[in-house]
Amino acid sequence: MASMAALQLAQFFASLTCAVFTGAALYVSLVEHPARMGCGTLVDATQWAPSYKRATVMQAPLAALSTVFGITAWLASAEKGWLVGALLVGAVIPFTLIAIMPTNKRLLLPGRDLSSAETARLLRRWAKLHAVRSVLSISALVVYLFLLARL
Repeated sequence: MASMAALQLAQFFASLTCAVFTGAALYVSLVEHPARMGCGTLVDATQWAPSYKRATVMQAPLAALSTVFGITAWLASAEKGWLVGALLVGAVIPFTLIAIMPTNKRLLLPGRDLSSAETARLLRRWAKLHAVRSVLSISALVVYLFLLARL
């Protein structure tokens, strides 16, 4: 009985943390960044930096927790779908470190001309890269929700 409860908790928290991550990622991709990009490059870049720093504090733990809970659900149930979902949301972490971090570092360089064409290009690139995070997390959430609906 206790192992069934642990499995259900792992499934619940894998899905919940993934859903919150996905909601935040979609909000940034579909609302916040497009709105920010309409304000002129200087304002765009000035607002992006503190937004990025705050979002990191929220989103990184959510992705990690969803991955851990998804793997836990897979180990407890032997249902491969939980591993698939965990790997999809977990892929956000290395993707961020490998593909997005170089752009982030360039945007955060001290002395960067925040109104330059290069800054505008980097912000557009960041939006495309961030959209990948949104797609990965949506995919993981769909897998998790499908598995929960079958229970």
